[in-house]
Amino acid sequence: MINAFNEKYAEYGIVAVDANMDQYSNLADDGPYGYGPDVLYQANDSLMKYVEGKHIYPIPAQSLESYGQISQAAWEAYQTTVNGAEYTMGVPVNVQSSMLYYRKDMLPENWETEWDKNGNKIPDMVENWSDMYRYSKEIVDKGESKFGYMRSMDDVYFSAGYLFSYGAYVFGDNNTNADDVGFSKGNAQLGANVILQQASLMNEDCIDNSITVNAYSKLADGTYFATMTTPDVYSLFLKELVLVYEKEGMSKEEATAKAEENLVITDVPKLPASGDLTEENPELIPLKAMGGINGYAISAYTKSPNACLAFVEFATSYDIAMKRNQYLGTVPAREDAAQTAGGVSEIIYKNLDEGNVVVMPSIRAVEQVWTPAGMFFQDLAKDAFRTSDKKYSSAEQIQKGLEAVDKQIYDVIYTLVAE
Repeated sequence: MINAFNEKYAEYGIVAVDANMDQYSNLADDGPYGYGPDVLYQANDSLMKYVEGKHIYPIPAQSLESYGQISQAAWEAYQTTVNGAEYTMGVPVNVQSSMLYYRKDMLPENWETEWDKNGNKIPDMVENWSDMYRYSKEIVDKGESKFGYMRSMDDVYFSAGYLFSYGAYVFGDNNTNADDVGFSKGNAQLGANVILQQASLMNEDCIDNSITVNAYSKLADGTYFATMTTPDVYSLFLKELVLVYEKEGMSKEEATAKAEENLVITDVPKLPASGDLTEENPELIPLKAMGGINGYAISAYTKSPNACLAFVEFATSYDIAMKRNQYLGTVPAREDAAQTAGGVSEIIYKNLDEGNVVVMPSIRAVEQVWTPAGMFFQDLAKDAFRTSDKKYSSAEQIQKGLEAVDKQIYDVIYTLVAE
């Protein structure tokens, strides 16, 4: 991309170079001393922390060619208000959110007649969590040390979506007001109950990050039927499955073709409106998964702001978005590119545009969310394995636990951090 940019802008005397810096270097510390990149590429929560202290420049977003193609939900991740005036501080590049991975060859042989109630040629267990629960139970009940859906429940990025789907949120006022912590709001206890029910059909690996670490090999060897993670790791799952097939005696080409056929990545299943996975024929609602928006921002310490803007314009073009998708597997924040790419990109863009991707807050206070929330989800998963003294056996107990999380997050933001 840098070479292509330099070729295009050679006549203007603009030359871009790869700063080859740690993406997590701190512009607030380095910038005032003349260090750090002119253009930064990071997730929205990482970039927007530089708004405080005026370390990045506002972007004239509406002047960019990409402006009308990028979802408003993505732009909102880079907007801030100062003294009543709204500013855009970055340009969205790609979207990250959850997808379901499953093994097509582990579907029951009769799925087309017994697991396709609406006749749409898509297995019920990958369309809704209630049927995923039912199928997971069938697998576990066989007693072969195999499982249906598996996921590390302590991971806030993936577990919080169950709460969001029933009315919870991170912060109030569209994730801008840290005075209002909302993990317990709405009917969040219904989402927590879903997590508890899912954990009951897993093993104790779901309590910590063991499943996250082992999912690639466990999905490949057939221990897991399905898991949920982001689309950018598809190649890692595919690589493990190819290795399994090669060990069975297939050639590299045969193994790759079979792995590509059997490893399916699709939209996340829908949830029962009741929050009870055992309910028959439930009303279904979308899962509102957490997501992030990677983008570009321009350092306030650059000596060449116009050249930086030209680079951002170039790097957010349709052609570059398609190349990123092709070579890196990223989901474009541009609608035209997402539609051309199709598949996963089109699904995630649509979910974002329809409000079913809850973008991580872009305020500094979000840094204090992960530990308290993760500890709650871990404790909730543990409850599935407690034989006595269960902590979350009623809706009231779950609600009390969620309210405690809100208080812990609030206290860390306004008491510990303030000190």
